[in-house]
Amino acid sequence: MTEILFFHLERQPLEAALPQLVAKSLERGWRVAVQAGSEERARTLDTLLWTFADDSFLPHGLSGDGVDADQPVLIGWTGDNRNAAVVRFLVDRAEPPDLSPYIRGVFLFDGNDPEAVAEARAHWKTQKAAGHALTYWQQGARGGWEKKA
Repeated sequence: MTEILFFHLERQPLEAALPQLVAKSLERGWRVAVQAGSEERARTLDTLLWTFADDSFLPHGLSGDGVDADQPVLIGWTGDNRNAAVVRFLVDRAEPPDLSPYIRGVFLFDGNDPEAVAEARAHWKTQKAAGHALTYWQQGARGGWEKKA
């Protein structure tokens, strides 16, 4: 059974939340796949993970750069798992592949976009029907994550 987490972004944009969550996965020794909704968005996230902080970066690659299997974090726009990731982040309304091979699946969605919220609810129902363990996280007043379900 895969643990599926839903992160409802309200006070912090994806660009601030994603690097923190990916870093925590790497600290646990997990290989990560980040699936964006489009190739263009994947390229933007590639730049983000190199530049999100002045004093650090997250080691990663962009799918198709020729060394996919060696990347601890691989950013792409399809459901492939070219780096043998055990955690898959789904951002920008990316369509999830079968998440059962993963330890964890993570949906990050914009709480200010009604269509993204509706889509996240549909994914919740689908993932629950697949028998996965689901949790829902919402940003608190101070920007931290609060488990709501």
